[in-house]
Amino acid sequence: MSGVWVFKNGVIRLVENPPAGSEKVLVYEPTGEVISSYATLERILTGLGWERYYDDYDLLQFHKSSSIDLISLPKDFSKFKSVHMYDIVVKIPNQFRVRDMN
Repeated sequence: MSGVWVFKNGVIRLVENPPAGSEKVLVYEPTGEVISSYATLERILTGLGWERYYDDYDLLQFHKSSSIDLISLPKDFSKFKSVHMYDIVVKIPNQFRVRDMN
């Protein structure tokens, strides 16, 4: 199953063929900051109590001791896609939002 999961008005749905040019950005809601690098994301996640795992050299991984959640991201930020952004939004509710770049 390929496509993009879209969250709108409390409903989750899969859009199998998203429109061309619909690039997404991850936004840290409390400050409105667009996540433009892993350094920025790591700073915010650390501030929210998440710890970096160093077990897998191919991934960036974060875990929070009070949770069973594990955030796994590709090591290369250019491969950070909307599926990874939505994973963060689901695991850290009310802190992040995915928006259209336009």
